[in-house]
Amino acid sequence: MGKGRAPCFDDVEVGEAVPPLQKRPDTRQLVMYAGASDDYVQIHYDKDVATAAGHRSVIVHGALKSAFIAQMLTDWIGAAGRLVAMEVSYRGIDYPGDTLTCRGRVTAKRRDGDRNLVDCEVWIENGAGQVTTPGKATVAVPARIPRG
Repeated sequence: MGKGRAPCFDDVEVGEAVPPLQKRPDTRQLVMYAGASDDYVQIHYDKDVATAAGHRSVIVHGALKSAFIAQMLTDWIGAAGRLVAMEVSYRGIDYPGDTLTCRGRVTAKRRDGDRNLVDCEVWIENGAGQVTTPGKATVAVPARIPRG
């Protein structure tokens, strides 16, 4: 499958990597996200509060990291695909300025009625390569359209 081309169910292979997505959140993005999500927990924008809580700096919102993973998946499946389900676990702290890499791997594919479902393991790695946000997701993608 070529880069930038949405997958079709027939061509997706178990073990295949989802194209990665890199993000480098900064404190401005955290403040913007706080406003958009109505999440004003101070450890996400006030360094003094964050350091008093034992962090080296403000920390990236967990839900923002979920949104990064969702973006990776929806970028991959394109407009014809659907993100059916996703769950992640926040296992590590991520900081602004670090490069976060969203990754995924196809773990299974199955048909459910008229839906072509692809199950994936998903995660975020920080700049040191540590997985901070593991999870799983299911996407629906179209079957290959026969050429006529």
